Amino acid sequence: MVNAHDVPSGKLIGALAEQMKALPVMKEPEWAQWVKTGSHAERPPTNSDWWFTRAASLMRKLYLHGPVGLTDLESAYGGTKALHYYPKHHRDAGGSSIRRLLKQLEQAELVAKTPKGRVLSPKGVAMLDKTSRQLFTTMVEGNKPLARYG
Repeated sequence: MVNAHDVPSGKLIGALAEQMKALPVMKEPEWAQWVKTGSHAERPPTNSDWWFTRAASLMRKLYLHGPVGLTDLESAYGGTKALHYYPKHHRDAGGSSIRRLLKQLEQAELVAKTPKGRVLSPKGVAMLDKTSRQLFTTMVEGNKPLARYG
Protein backbone atom coordinates (compact mmCIF):
# COMPACT_ATOMS: atom_id res chain seq x y z
CA MET A 1 0.00 0.00 0.00
CA VAL A 2 1.54 3.28 -1.14
CA ASN A 3 0.93 6.41 0.93
CA ALA A 4 2.35 9.91 1.37
CA HIS A 5 5.50 8.55 3.03
CA ASP A 6 6.51 6.75 -0.17
CA VAL A 7 6.52 9.58 -2.72
CA PRO A 8 8.63 12.78 -2.90
CA SER A 9 6.99 15.64 -1.04
CA GLY A 10 7.49 18.16 -3.84
CA LYS A 11 5.67 16.04 -6.40
CA LEU A 12 2.88 15.18 -3.97
CA ILE A 13 2.31 18.80 -2.97
CA GLY A 14 2.31 19.89 -6.63
CA ALA A 15 -0.25 17.25 -7.58
CA LEU A 16 -2.44 18.08 -4.57
CA ALA A 17 -2.26 21.79 -5.37
CA GLU A 18 -3.69 21.10 -8.83
CA GLN A 19 -6.56 19.17 -7.21
CA MET A 20 -7.15 22.04 -4.76
CA LYS A 21 -7.73 24.45 -7.65
CA ALA A 22 -10.60 22.28 -8.85
CA LEU A 23 -12.43 22.39 -5.50
CA PRO A 24 -15.18 25.06 -5.52
CA VAL A 25 -14.66 25.85 -1.81
CA MET A 26 -10.97 26.68 -2.22
CA LYS A 27 -10.90 30.34 -3.18
CA GLU A 28 -7.86 32.55 -2.97
CA PRO A 29 -8.77 35.80 -1.16
CA GLU A 30 -8.07 39.03 -3.00
CA TRP A 31 -5.44 40.09 -0.44
CA ALA A 32 -3.37 36.93 -1.02
CA GLN A 33 -1.38 38.43 -3.88
CA TRP A 34 0.02 41.22 -1.70
CA VAL A 35 0.39 39.60 1.72
CA LYS A 36 3.64 38.28 3.17
CA THR A 37 3.55 34.85 4.75
CA GLY A 38 5.03 36.12 8.02
CA SER A 39 7.21 38.77 9.62
CA HIS A 40 10.31 36.80 8.63
CA ALA A 41 9.52 37.16 4.90
CA GLU A 42 10.79 40.20 3.05
CA ARG A 43 8.36 39.95 0.12
CA PRO A 44 5.13 38.19 -0.82
CA PRO A 45 5.49 34.74 -2.42
CA THR A 46 6.57 34.83 -6.05
CA ASN A 47 4.47 31.80 -7.01
CA SER A 48 1.05 33.02 -8.14
CA ASP A 49 -0.56 29.75 -6.94
CA TRP A 50 1.01 29.82 -3.49
CA TRP A 51 -2.42 29.67 -1.81
CA PHE A 52 -3.16 26.23 -3.25
CA THR A 53 0.41 25.04 -2.68
CA ARG A 54 0.15 26.02 0.98
CA ALA A 55 -3.20 24.21 1.26
CA ALA A 56 -1.64 21.05 -0.19
CA SER A 57 1.32 21.40 2.14
CA LEU A 58 -1.03 21.76 5.11
CA MET A 59 -2.84 18.59 4.13
CA ARG A 60 0.44 16.66 3.87
CA LYS A 61 1.59 18.02 7.23
CA LEU A 62 -1.70 16.98 8.87
CA TYR A 63 -1.36 13.54 7.29
CA LEU A 64 2.14 13.04 8.67
CA HIS A 65 1.92 14.81 12.04
CA GLY A 66 -1.78 15.22 12.91
CA PRO A 67 -3.45 16.21 15.16
CA VAL A 68 -1.74 19.60 14.85
CA GLY A 69 -2.78 22.95 16.29
CA LEU A 70 -2.55 26.37 14.69
CA THR A 71 0.41 27.38 16.86
CA ASP A 72 2.39 24.36 15.71
CA LEU A 73 1.64 25.18 12.08
CA GLU A 74 2.64 28.82 12.53
CA SER A 75 5.95 27.66 13.97
CA ALA A 76 6.49 25.10 11.20
CA TYR A 77 5.88 27.62 8.41
CA GLY A 78 7.91 30.34 10.10
CA GLY A 79 11.52 31.20 9.41
CA THR A 80 14.52 33.18 10.55
CA LYS A 81 14.68 36.94 10.51
CA ALA A 82 17.86 38.97 10.49
CA LEU A 83 17.72 41.62 13.22
CA HIS A 84 20.31 44.25 12.30
CA TYR A 85 23.65 43.05 13.61
CA TYR A 86 22.17 40.63 16.15
CA PRO A 87 22.01 36.90 15.47
CA LYS A 88 19.02 35.68 13.48
CA HIS A 89 15.91 34.70 15.43
CA HIS A 90 12.95 32.49 14.58
CA ARG A 91 9.68 34.20 13.71
CA ASP A 92 6.38 32.38 13.33
CA ALA A 93 4.41 32.56 10.11
CA GLY A 94 1.29 34.68 9.89
CA GLY A 95 -1.71 32.88 11.34
CA SER A 96 -4.41 34.49 9.23
CA SER A 97 -3.62 32.67 5.99
CA ILE A 98 -3.13 29.33 7.76
CA ARG A 99 -6.39 29.75 9.69
CA ARG A 100 -8.34 30.69 6.56
CA LEU A 101 -6.90 27.72 4.64
CA LEU A 102 -7.83 25.34 7.45
CA LYS A 103 -11.38 26.68 7.45
CA GLN A 104 -11.63 26.22 3.68
CA LEU A 105 -10.31 22.66 4.02
CA GLU A 106 -12.92 22.02 6.74
CA GLN A 107 -15.68 23.29 4.43
CA ALA A 108 -14.39 20.92 1.73
CA GLU A 109 -14.64 18.14 4.36
CA LEU A 110 -10.95 17.28 3.99
CA VAL A 111 -9.97 18.37 7.52
CA ALA A 112 -11.74 17.87 10.84
CA LYS A 113 -11.34 19.72 14.11
CA THR A 114 -10.73 17.73 17.31
CA PRO A 115 -9.98 18.87 20.88
CA LYS A 116 -6.28 18.09 20.32
CA GLY A 117 -6.03 19.94 17.00
CA ARG A 118 -6.92 19.44 13.38
CA VAL A 119 -6.68 16.10 11.62
CA LEU A 120 -7.40 14.86 8.14
CA SER A 121 -10.86 13.46 7.64
CA PRO A 122 -11.28 10.07 5.96
CA LYS A 123 -12.03 11.92 2.71
CA GLY A 124 -8.76 13.85 3.03
CA VAL A 125 -6.76 10.69 3.80
CA ALA A 126 -8.30 8.99 0.77
CA MET A 127 -7.37 11.97 -1.41
CA LEU A 128 -3.74 11.88 -0.29
CA ASP A 129 -3.48 8.10 -0.63
CA LYS A 130 -5.02 8.12 -4.09
CA THR A 131 -2.72 10.92 -5.28
CA SER A 132 0.29 9.14 -3.79
CA ARG A 133 -0.67 5.93 -5.54
CA GLN A 134 -1.02 7.72 -8.88
CA LEU A 135 2.35 9.44 -8.46
CA PHE A 136 4.02 6.20 -7.50
CA THR A 137 2.71 4.39 -10.58
CA THR A 138 4.05 7.15 -12.83
CA MET A 139 7.40 6.94 -11.04
CA VAL A 140 7.48 3.15 -11.54
CA GLU A 141 6.89 3.58 -15.27
CA GLY A 142 10.08 5.61 -15.49
CA ASN A 143 12.08 3.39 -13.11
CA LYS A 144 11.04 -0.28 -13.07
CA PRO A 145 13.07 -1.36 -9.97
CA LEU A 146 10.84 0.90 -7.84
CA ALA A 147 7.96 -1.51 -8.39
CA ARG A 148 9.12 -3.79 -5.57
CA TYR A 149 8.56 -0.99 -3.02
CA GLY A 150 4.91 -0.44 -3.96
